[in-house]
Amino acid sequence: MKVIIVGASAIGAHLADLFSKGNQDILIIDDDEQKLERIQANCDLMTIHSSLSAPIQSLKDAGVKNSDLFIAVTRDEYLNLSLCVLAKSMGAKHTVAKVENAELTDPQTVSAFNAAGVSTIINPDSLAAQDIVGGLELTWARQRWNVHEGALTMLGIKVREQCQILGKPFKEIFKPDSPYHIVAIKRGTDTIIPTGNDMLLTGDYVYFMTKREFVSSLRGIVGKEHYPEVRNAIIVGGGKTAVSVVNKLPHNIKVKIFESDIRRCEELVELVDSSRVMIINADGRSVANLMEENIRRAEAFIALTGNAEANILACLMAKNLGVPKTIAMIENMDYVNIAGNVDIGTIINKQALTASHIYQLMLGGDVSNMRNLLTVNADVAEFVARPGSRITSKRVRDLGFPREAELGGIVRGDKGLLVNGDTLIEAGDTVVVFCHGTEISKIEKFFL
Repeated sequence: MKVIIVGASAIGAHLADLFSKGNQDILIIDDDEQKLERIQANCDLMTIHSSLSAPIQSLKDAGVKNSDLFIAVTRDEYLNLSLCVLAKSMGAKHTVAKVENAELTDPQTVSAFNAAGVSTIINPDSLAAQDIVGGLELTWARQRWNVHEGALTMLGIKVREQCQILGKPFKEIFKPDSPYHIVAIKRGTDTIIPTGNDMLLTGDYVYFMTKREFVSSLRGIVGKEHYPEVRNAIIVGGGKTAVSVVNKLPHNIKVKIFESDIRRCEELVELVDSSRVMIINADGRSVANLMEENIRRAEAFIALTGNAEANILACLMAKNLGVPKTIAMIENMDYVNIAGNVDIGTIINKQALTASHIYQLMLGGDVSNMRNLLTVNADVAEFVARPGSRITSKRVRDLGFPREAELGGIVRGDKGLLVNGDTLIEAGDTVVVFCHGTEISKIEKFFL
């Protein structure tokens, strides 16, 4: 597959890394030569240094007429849209444009751009907001990933002393009819794909796969019953992501937004529902300001400023003040591992979310809902088993599935089922695959 990426900032760099691991034919275009050099030093791809002042010639030089996927992720959303229209007219099979303006994701607007040649429009703030709102539904889990509207659920949970299954080998705990399955463990800087001899230790970050009906019982097993539902939330930073979060939240959640820029506060009044959202013109990183606004009554604290360090420190402060659920938006990829190690709660990275969403397009129609999990440097995705595919030929234990990958569960019809060695996957099943240390594109051959 030939992939052309225009824009070598954070999203473009993350995409380049994902695509190059799959041995694709990748070319990236940008006007910043230093960014291109950094990407080329870490990825196997070609680069073109171009200002795009003559976009038609630049696209011709890139070989756009033979491209399978054309991705425009520059900082200029209208340039992204225009480039996609051009690329499509010149022969690109599928085009993707990143936009920042939420109005450009309105269904009628999207339909018009589709007709003009923009195959897919992606808004990073909307993707981040979906993750944040979904995370607030279960305050006791750091990450939540639903398969087929929750028929199966993968939960990322930090286990503490209260967890009932600490220090017990998995071969003693898990039976064929167990209501949950562990697909990965993050311990310090190591990611473990577990075997029967492994066990959980205090402080492990664990990815559980479970069925809809067992989510509440898993909560008891990991000792998280004391976490309350979210009724009051505090957001620090009143940018586009904050507006998208507020507009997606259930109406029973009351929100206070701290924004230090008075002009932005005035804009926010027009953008959110004032009946349940209070705009506060103050620094949300100040303990005095937070105490004045009763932070101890909040069940969730969400730091969405453009400063990663400020968001990390704000969440640490909120945790110390007793807020059970904290979420930090961290744009700088270099801070992601640091943030995970200092125990600040849930981490949101718009670049990784956007790149995962785009990368899924390369994997084809049999793969959906793909996600790159930064915490464990792994990918997870849903595959659909085709009739006669290798994945349906034998029981799971005899498939020769890569050791670095784990089958988390399947959905058959609308029913979620967990996987064990005796499971026989059927054509039409949706299969959740967790990959660490192997490219998810290499797993496709089992499903074709």
